[in-house]
Amino acid sequence: MEVLLSEIFEPTKLIITRILSSDLEAKFTEMGLVSNKEIEWLFCAPLKDPIAIEVDDCTLSLRRDEAQFIVVHKI
Repeated sequence: MEVLLSEIFEPTKLIITRILSSDLEAKFTEMGLVSNKEIEWLFCAPLKDPIAIEVDDCTLSLRRDEAQFIVVHKI
């Protein structure tokens, strides 16, 4: 089942299904966030924003308003 990355609230392994069209597409590509990439949702800040994800052994921080453009499914 596909969900937006911004809707995940617990540690889990995910696959990026697609990136929705936005001004952030180039930024996501530079960060390694591309279709069919395996990522891991690690944790979020106390107020639920930002979130931390792991991509290729690197920890990235994303705000939920950025994560709403990334469609994922759980592994």
